[in-house]
Amino acid sequence: MYIAVTYENGNVFQHFGHTEQFKIYSVADGKVVGSQVVDTNGSGHGALAGFLREHSVDTLICGGIGMGAQMALAEAGIKLYGGVQGNADDAVNALLAGNLAYDPDARCDHHDHQEDHECGNHGCGGNCHE
Repeated sequence: MYIAVTYENGNVFQHFGHTEQFKIYSVADGKVVGSQVVDTNGSGHGALAGFLREHSVDTLICGGIGMGAQMALAEAGIKLYGGVQGNADDAVNALLAGNLAYDPDARCDHHDHQEDHECGNHGCGGNCHE
């Protein structure tokens, strides 16, 4: 099993479509047996699901994520845990222990923003405009 986390400076990066790195964890018998940080090489929203599939990823932990990316992950057979914040290693360990705090409705949909939109209320952690 392989778990990927959107990754920046040891933490879960808060915008899937802008992530420059994933930390990919190899898991066997419910324990992390290895990990590596991989560069996305500038892949955008649509290409990232394929990038993860090419790396044999089964599960993704991330912060905010748009509906198009969620659908692409579902089509690739990748299980999604969105709305996660904090340390990447801690998030993976929490997932393996069955107590990961995540938001199944975490979204960052740039196409539905309104003029009075307040970033941070829709699960992207306030980083969706970077």
